[in-house]
Amino acid sequence: MSLRPRARETAEPELHMGSGSAVSLTSASKVYGTGAEAVHAVDNVSLDVEFGEFLCLVGASGCGKSTLLNMIAGLDKPTNGTVEVRGGRPTLIFQEPALFPWLTVERNVDLALKLRKIDRADRKQVVGSLLEMVHLTGFGSKQPHELSGGMRQRVAIARALAQQAEILLMDEPFGALDAMTRDLLHDEVERLWQDTGFSIVFVTHNVREAVRLADRVILLSSRPGRIAAEFPLDIPRPRRIESPEVGALATEITARLREEVKHHGVQT
Repeated sequence: MSLRPRARETAEPELHMGSGSAVSLTSASKVYGTGAEAVHAVDNVSLDVEFGEFLCLVGASGCGKSTLLNMIAGLDKPTNGTVEVRGGRPTLIFQEPALFPWLTVERNVDLALKLRKIDRADRKQVVGSLLEMVHLTGFGSKQPHELSGGMRQRVAIARALAQQAEILLMDEPFGALDAMTRDLLHDEVERLWQDTGFSIVFVTHNVREAVRLADRVILLSSRPGRIAAEFPLDIPRPRRIESPEVGALATEITARLREEVKHHGVQT
């Protein structure tokens, strides 16, 4: 089954596959504050995210991963350099799903469609399709507190798709989940990505998770965040997080990460 909503044309996502890259950062830097109090979060990052690419960013805490996502999302502007988004509308998915607790699952997803001014007659069908995509059919009348953590993240993903997102920016989305639930959601996100062709930029501290999911892993140095290394992946899909191939590359990336932390010092 296709994972796109099959309602009227006005409610259906339309990917903007064009020339160039979906996202381009050119010498992008971000400094918070001025003078002696200035914090250099990101320094001179040039990076292209290709259309349909699954890119993972890894690095120590405070290395600027979330800052990069915020700049791509348009929530923050670079102090220097440029950030250009050509791949359509981006949306952020955080570690906490941030659902409205007083709304049901259906109404949480429906709200995103309502804000897009989709006709009410279309919205019910689209919501049903989106919940089916994330394997939550039958849970539409539940409220967030009645769901597990993994199910709440599925609702957050459905809501992101309802926003007609074409670039998913995922900031430690599974960091608070147990290992089994996280593994199941890896499968779900990979399935959605393969069926939709979205571009995904995924931030994680878990190097094995990055290797499990990514087409390419970008390692950022400790503050200020700079691109320290790039690891294209040629491990065939589907991958398992416990596979020897994933483990071997994760070990290599982790060793390089330790070098970066040692070189730049531990950030607090």
